[in-house]
Amino acid sequence: MANYYKDIPELKYHLNNPMMERICQLKERDYRDKDQYDYAPQDYADAMDSYDKVLEITGEITGETIAPNAEGVDAEGPKCENGRVHYASGTQQNLNAMVAAGLNGMTMPRCYGGLNFPITPYTMCAEIVAAADAGFGNIWSLQDCIETLYEFGNEDQHSRFIPRICAGETMSMDLTEPDAGSDLQSVMLKATFDEENNCWRLNGVKRFITNGDADIHLVLARSEEGTKDGRGLSMFIYDKRNGGVNVRRIENKLGIHGSPTCELVYKNAKAELCGDRKLGLIKYVMALMNGARLGIAAQSVGLSQAAYNEALAYARDRQQFGKEIIHFPAVYDMLSIMKAKLDAGRALLYQTARYVDIYKALDDIARERKLTPEERQEQKQYAKLADAFTPLAKGMNSEYANQNAYDCIQVHGGSGFMMEYACQRIYRDARITSIYEGTTQLQTVAAIRYVTNGAYAAILRDYEKVACSEKMQPFMERVKAMTDKFEACTNLVKEAQNQELHDFMARRLYEMAAVCVMSHLIIQDATRAPEMFEKSALIYVNYAAAEVEKHDSFIRSFNVEDLQQYVQA
Repeated sequence: MANYYKDIPELKYHLNNPMMERICQLKERDYRDKDQYDYAPQDYADAMDSYDKVLEITGEITGETIAPNAEGVDAEGPKCENGRVHYASGTQQNLNAMVAAGLNGMTMPRCYGGLNFPITPYTMCAEIVAAADAGFGNIWSLQDCIETLYEFGNEDQHSRFIPRICAGETMSMDLTEPDAGSDLQSVMLKATFDEENNCWRLNGVKRFITNGDADIHLVLARSEEGTKDGRGLSMFIYDKRNGGVNVRRIENKLGIHGSPTCELVYKNAKAELCGDRKLGLIKYVMALMNGARLGIAAQSVGLSQAAYNEALAYARDRQQFGKEIIHFPAVYDMLSIMKAKLDAGRALLYQTARYVDIYKALDDIARERKLTPEERQEQKQYAKLADAFTPLAKGMNSEYANQNAYDCIQVHGGSGFMMEYACQRIYRDARITSIYEGTTQLQTVAAIRYVTNGAYAAILRDYEKVACSEKMQPFMERVKAMTDKFEACTNLVKEAQNQELHDFMARRLYEMAAVCVMSHLIIQDATRAPEMFEKSALIYVNYAAAEVEKHDSFIRSFNVEDLQQYVQA
């Protein structure tokens, strides 16, 4: 049977990144758990071996259970009966297998029953699962909502809720409402304090809630009467055991059929405050969404891998005009670009995950003791990098997942339009990735300040100082020229001093920054492992240079007056 970890050597390469030593040191607090828990690592080598073994187990379950169930789950889907969700039979088998293997609460401390894994190997597990069934990946990976409860909840909440997630219970984040999609500050689900019972009560409707009948929910609700903006919102914990929330319906979706997307009705549901009042959107949802966006980036890379696998296998097998179609330039061109996008996008995903790991670990240490000045500086540095890279990783990988799924069907030709081939499911599943947890347009909004304040340019110039192999040196020079064009275009847009033009050009500047970053990362990978990444580096830099040239030409030839031609009445 296939093993979705062992069969993808690029994953082990990214696991063994040099930054992991610092990440392990911080996450394990210099390996202090080794005397208390027999499964805690003794040292760095032991920690890495543990991650490798768990990834191998995840890959095995994915290959032997999740992947074989994927088509059946897609066809059957979940059902709603009497206000409750019943998963497809294959979904329940998948969950049982993951729980039996202890693959829940992976990032949580051992004192709560977790594995105390860093974000990076956990994100790899999420990618692996999504490559087989992105819908099931949604259900399983929502366990990372517990990170927000761990970060902002109190010790009593930690002791009551975290062990349940580690034991296999499920989570959801209930944010969106019928009139509040991307505009979360318009959330109106009402939270009122019940003095008699010393608890909060929630009333209203939530819509498009992934895994909406979960055991434990994080809920954004309006706690401050008379408010209409984000300052009146707080975060609450709802426990399904207490009742008060029913599933009105499961949405009939284009893809990710195994994942129930629910409309929920809250009727005087008992809940408890998570953190402080009024910080629900301003602070807690931002943290929750950044974690979710990294998760969708991982899901997107998994889908890109699945699309590439299906296209490659078909191209090797399908014959036309007396030979396999993989030998035709039109086909191997598509396949090579798919692989280059996959490798570059994965490099961006795990660079982001490592940045998140360092700043999150230092944040956690700061709750135990005062950080040293050096640690505070390190925390600040990596928090900024994580904030800058997360919208690039989510936005670009979700777009690449869609592009690779499209090309996968194209390689299949007419067969790709038939429902019996997996590529049609991958295509349908991929479409949501550039929409939920913040559309690509919102990722651009999140990233654009790092364009205009010069942060991305500074990162790119720092990457230029990283040594590369002699073979990669010409490609490094090309990326330097790409960065010159990116900076010049940024300055042109800023000098116009026109906000509408700034917003209009933001997506183009965002993409220029992203492809330059990914070009550097794939060059670094090709330097360290040429046998694995050299081809992708060559192809991706060619592709990225064309993308930069396209945007550069558009921006340079555009006038403010041209904007009116784009306005549709």
